[in-house]
Formats: sequence, structure tokens, C-alpha cells
Amino acid sequence: MANHHAPAHSTRRRPALRVLAPTTDEAIVASPVQTVTFGPLEMELGGRLEEFTLAFQTWGRLNDAGTNAVLVLHALTGDSAAGGPGGWWGPLIGPGLALDTDDAFVISANVLGGCQGSTGPASNDPLTGRPYAMRFPLLTIGDMVNAQRRLVEHLGVTRLLAIGGSIGGFQALEWATRHPDLVGAAVPIAATGALDPQGIAMNEIGRRAIMADPNWRGGAYQAEGVFPADGLAIARMVGMVTYHSKESMALRFGRNPATRPTLHPGFGSTYDVEGYLHYHGAALVRRFDPNSYLYLTRAMDLYDVGRNGGSDHWLSRITAPTLLVGIRSDWLFLPGDIQALTGQLLALGCDARYAELDS
Repeated sequence: MANHHAPAHSTRRRPALRVLAPTTDEAIVASPVQTVTFGPLEMELGGRLEEFTLAFQTWGRLNDAGTNAVLVLHALTGDSAAGGPGGWWGPLIGPGLALDTDDAFVISANVLGGCQGSTGPASNDPLTGRPYAMRFPLLTIGDMVNAQRRLVEHLGVTRLLAIGGSIGGFQALEWATRHPDLVGAAVPIAATGALDPQGIAMNEIGRRAIMADPNWRGGAYQAEGVFPADGLAIARMVGMVTYHSKESMALRFGRNPATRPTLHPGFGSTYDVEGYLHYHGAALVRRFDPNSYLYLTRAMDLYDVGRNGGSDHWLSRITAPTLLVGIRSDWLFLPGDIQALTGQLLALGCDARYAELDS
């Protein structure tokens, strides 16, 4: 696979940095949300973005050598707001915390294909001035990481620890296997070398829900002034089921009657788990782009750490210590499969170990 990052003397246009909005938490030296725009990116499966933007935040300070960076890679519908008040990893990022900002320079960027400030299907195509919609090129995890490499090199990073869960875990593996020259350590959480057929099936149900919504309009809902809210909400409901195990559903909800106000017309008795799904479906509609959901879930499906050469070939390129983390009750990324990947790394002579969260 071609490596599309470029050195500082590249002929690409100079990145343009823009501040989106301020944040205030001086205790962890948090940056405002910023965007940086780069020149052309050739996509792994064909197509080309003439320019792309990544939105990102940082916490802490980069050392003079550029070697203390931690790249935090978000899950499917995440964004760059990993740390600080309300951050999705807020309890882990800060002085004296797991990602200690007294020592580390923590970076989190919204992925390419996302909709929280980075270029994705909802962004305007600079060639037409209209949203890309389904004309956005087919996206891969490799494309996301190639774009991230452009960002971290722009920031002056020369060595990083890549950490993330689920689709973020795929990105951590991609960093370790395709960009070992920059990776000092990798921590893929709840991720294997490829999504299994059950995971692909669940993603496809979500995509069909969006595309079957009459307001999807072939992906052109922005141009037509509508929004496939019902389809996106159902897709999120399906996704929320995959984030739970049978055990966690039973412990959290049981067969308890609904405690939340109903968001949909009733049909007989309703249960607490239904209200939970309705709530999260409605919440995603308020903050996420349906076409991004299509592209990002398909990128998950397409990911295979062994593509173009085989898994032994690519895994043997990992030179950094790698901690693979499983979750005991996870049925989307089974702990046994993550242990097997750890064993494969060890057999190849890599510095790898497995840890399991009891959750």
C-alpha cells in the first residue's frame, strides 16, 4: 500500500490552521478545538480528496524532541473532545492521570470521514461548492491514519503512543503496522485484526435503516432540505445493542418497566431497555451525520490488518511494545480473538501482551 505522507519539503499546499472555539481548563493545558487543512490525499481504494481538514484538540505540551505524544483515537461516533470537562476520556487525561499531561502531549482528532469538524460526506466539495454526500470517496482505516500522520507531522511529533478502542483500536493497529517509524507504543482496545461476520451484519442493519428512510434521498438529504432522522436513530439503537453483552443488559435493565418518557407511540407495555435505546437513538440524531455513519461503518467492515501481504507480514513490522486489551463480556470483539492476536504477535517475536478489563 502506498504511503501518502510527505516530508516538510513536499510541494503540497501549506496547511491552514484555524481555531474553531475556545475551551478553558488551564490545569491540563488544553488547546481550543482547531482545524488544519492539507492538500491532496490519494485514497487507498481509489479516488482523491483535493484537500481535507482535520479537527483536533491537544492537552499538555510537546517536548522539544517531539517524542512525548499520545494519539487518542476515538470510537465510531466520537470526536476530538477526549479530555477536559465532559470529555469522553476525561477521567483518563490530565495531570497525574493515566495519560499524564505533566509528561505527555495528548492529541485527539476527529477522523477523516467524520462530521465533527473534519472533512466527511457532509463537507462541501471544493470543486463543486456542494456537499460531497455519496460522492465522497470510499474510505478506509488506512486513509484515516494517513490523514492523521499528516497532522502529527505538522504538529512536530516524531514519536507517539497510539491508543483507542473499537474503530480506534483498528487505527492503533494500522499505526503500528503501517507507520512503525513513528510509533513508540500501541494500545488497541477491544479490537482484532478484522471485524467478524456478525459485526459486519450488525453494521449492515444500521446502514439499511438509514438508506431505507425516505428522507435519505440517495444521500442528498442536505441538498433537499430533509434529514433521515428515523433511519439514523434505528442505526444507533442497533449499535447500542452491540456495546452491551447479555450479562450487562440483564444487570442494567432486567425486565423492568420503562422509566423514561416514551419517544414513540406505545404498543402495549414498554420496558426500560426500550427507553434506553430510544434515548440514544434520538441523541445521535442531534449531533451526527447519517452519511458519515455509512462511511465509517463500512470502513470498519473493510479493515483487515493483513490486507496486501498477509497478517504475518504486517504484524512482523511492529517494532513497538503493544498492549492488546480485551473486555471480558464483549461479544463484538471476543477476548479470545484478541488473545489469539496477541499470541500471533508473540510468535512473530514482537513485544506484546494481553490485558483484560472485567466489564
